[in-house]
Amino acid sequence: MAVELCLLLLLLFCGSTISEVQPIYKPPPGTLDFGFVPAKTYDTGAYHEPGAIGILFKIVHAFLYLVQPNSFPQDLIRKLAQQKFGNTQGDYQKPENVVLTLQAIYYEIGFIISAALGLLFVLLLPLVGLCFCMCRCCDNCGGEMHQRQKKNADCQRSCFATFLFVASLIIRQVVGVLCAYAANQHLTNQIRGAKKLVNSNFKDLKIFLNDTPAQIDYLVSQYNTTKDKALSDLNNVGPLLGSRVQEQLGREVRPALDAALTMAGAIRETKEALENVSVAVEVLQEGTERLHANLTDVKMHLSNTLNDSACSATQAASTCNIIRNSLYQLNINANFSGLPGVSSQLAKVNDVLKTDLSSLVQKGYAAFNDTPDLVVNQTRNILSDIKNVLESVGSNITTFTKTLPVQKILADLMVYLTQSEAYVQDYFPVVEQYDFYRWLGCLILCCMVVLILVFYYLGLLCGTCGYDKHASPTTRGCISNTGGNFLMAGAGFSFLFSWVLMTVVVLTFVTGGNVEKLICEPFEDKALFKVLDTPYLLNQHWKNYLSGILFKNPNINLTFENVYSDCKENKGIYTSLHLEHLFNINEFLNISMYTEDVALKIEHIQINLSKIVLLDEIGKENLLNFSSSGIEGINFAAYLTEINKSVTKVDLLSFANDLEARADQLPKGALENALKGHANNIRMIHNQQVVPLEQAMSTLNQSIRLLKRTSSELMIKVENVISAVNAAQLLINNNASLVIVQETKKYMDTIVGYFEQYIEWVKESIAMEVAACKPIANVIDTAVDIFLCSYIADSVNTFWFGLGGCSIFLIPAIIFAVKLSKYYRRMDTEDVYDDVETIPMKTTENGNNGYHKEHLYGIHNPVFTR
Repeated sequence: MAVELCLLLLLLFCGSTISEVQPIYKPPPGTLDFGFVPAKTYDTGAYHEPGAIGILFKIVHAFLYLVQPNSFPQDLIRKLAQQKFGNTQGDYQKPENVVLTLQAIYYEIGFIISAALGLLFVLLLPLVGLCFCMCRCCDNCGGEMHQRQKKNADCQRSCFATFLFVASLIIRQVVGVLCAYAANQHLTNQIRGAKKLVNSNFKDLKIFLNDTPAQIDYLVSQYNTTKDKALSDLNNVGPLLGSRVQEQLGREVRPALDAALTMAGAIRETKEALENVSVAVEVLQEGTERLHANLTDVKMHLSNTLNDSACSATQAASTCNIIRNSLYQLNINANFSGLPGVSSQLAKVNDVLKTDLSSLVQKGYAAFNDTPDLVVNQTRNILSDIKNVLESVGSNITTFTKTLPVQKILADLMVYLTQSEAYVQDYFPVVEQYDFYRWLGCLILCCMVVLILVFYYLGLLCGTCGYDKHASPTTRGCISNTGGNFLMAGAGFSFLFSWVLMTVVVLTFVTGGNVEKLICEPFEDKALFKVLDTPYLLNQHWKNYLSGILFKNPNINLTFENVYSDCKENKGIYTSLHLEHLFNINEFLNISMYTEDVALKIEHIQINLSKIVLLDEIGKENLLNFSSSGIEGINFAAYLTEINKSVTKVDLLSFANDLEARADQLPKGALENALKGHANNIRMIHNQQVVPLEQAMSTLNQSIRLLKRTSSELMIKVENVISAVNAAQLLINNNASLVIVQETKKYMDTIVGYFEQYIEWVKESIAMEVAACKPIANVIDTAVDIFLCSYIADSVNTFWFGLGGCSIFLIPAIIFAVKLSKYYRRMDTEDVYDDVETIPMKTTENGNNGYHKEHLYGIHNPVFTR
């Protein structure tokens, strides 16, 4: 079956096998989205939570660690397996086998000593019980129905009763019957619930088989995603390849055209600036003449006002003199009459603007932007051939996958799986029936202990309730006597059953303890797999047993540990079992012959861009005419000198405010009013004439500075623009082929990259997602970790732990029960004292009634023991 299973898994993935798992591919920009490989969730949770009883399991594990603290003996087991230990009788005498025997004994020393003590218990306790019975029959060992009276008898009785109760309580609750019963019931409950877990494993295996063909079909179908994306890029060769070529050429072409367009804008701005200068100069010249006349008139009227007789007064003379001395400030400061005109420069610029340079540059932009269309027209035939190649690849993949016998193999496996499930379902009732017998047997063992405890508890109850401290040993009541008899019956049954209990404890302890230490613990830390993976261990001719079974090639490094770990991580079974060593079907994924064909066809793409004209000779001549327009000959210094001056020598608003303030210093009268009227007149002149002149000066300032910047090295700027345009045109005419080759290669890499992405995605999907073998790891975990270890081993170990505790504590319980029974049972004889003074308080209280003379019964004089 192992070979068939291997074959099944192998053929299962023959449609998507790769020779080796490669690192995850990092695709170029434009990553394809292949979606998610369809996969259903597995139901089996290969983890068992024992619940409250888990505390007992941990205690038992700790006890086993005390018994066996040694680590898993990997080397010892390897040597035992390799030596074929014990094949013949003579093998035992070989030195190496003797050493191995000693090592095994050293490892098992804890179990050996514990088992030896258990066997000693099994042998000695019945023997001791037999001797004890025979001794009591001879009226020894407490068999004599006579109790000596002691002063501390009540204290001893209480202590014995307490000790017996504590020992019985420990047997019943702490490490005894409840622990054993809980373990017994837990195992039965888990076995009854194991059917659901087994069904879940079978269900997952069916999902594993049923989903695999759909996953393979999905991998194949995603070739269409790759093909569609490649066809989309081929259909958009203009926006893609053409735009890339345009982008690369545009690094030089666009700056050149942008510079030419900027220069066209500069021409228009120059015209506007010249017009602004011409208008502003005319406004300033006219405005300053009118302002000068108005200021002269104001000075004359102010002077006449200041010549009034009122200014001769003592109080006004000083103020009038100050005002009279400031009249010289009422005058213009800037003189625009001498500025040169710009009419000749304006005329030349207007001639330049007769040619629309912006329109010529836009034609260059339009011609350059037609690059994608040129690429589409010149690659039409080649792209048609490439599309045909892509279609043939898809049809070849589909044809190849249909020839694979995957469905037949899966159907055969499904039949085998269904038969196995039916077999398990048929025999599961048998397992439950045998488990019932086991449960019943363990329950009987627990009932043996319970029976003993019942006798002890009844003995304690009857003895305690029926005990009368005033009654003598020979006159004790029936209830008290019955309690003592119950205690002796409990002791008798303890001798009767304890060896049976301990025999079961020893057998289950040795078996369950070794299963825990030699299977469960090494399985959990994977040490067991390391032993199984030892070269030449399971087969002396095979280095790796698993690869020898699967591939008939034991030299392949395939280990149980790696397979289990990979399946535990839910990796694909192709990766876990290294199925590439069985099937090498690179024909499915090896599409390099097709990609090479595509690459060769793309490399033959020839694109001619020589028809693109960026700027014709008329545009270049227009730029040269602008550079010789003469704007650099404007006397910018003269303009800036006058512009930097203020319109008047004094701020008229400040002068008016000052004049009004000084008028307020004069006595009230006509002089004050006249001066304030002149102040208002000055303000009006400022608002109506000075402010417009200042605005005209601002416009002139901006225009002159713009012209100065434009004219600065204008010839060099124009030559640079023409040179840049010529260089870009030269690149398009002569060197564009190199750019086209580079961008065509990038375009080709993008197209081919889609197929590489597809290949790498298929590889990764097969390695990690297709036929994820989690169910296989779950089956192993279910069989070993859950069923064998968690269900059986932990329950069995907890059972013997509880039953063993019961058996051990039966010994002190026997001693205390036998001792205590003397204080409850009715004696045949009792102590009698001739000397009343020596009789304790109890005797004194009761008198001598019922006490027998010692000479009548032939007993010696008692010695009073305190």
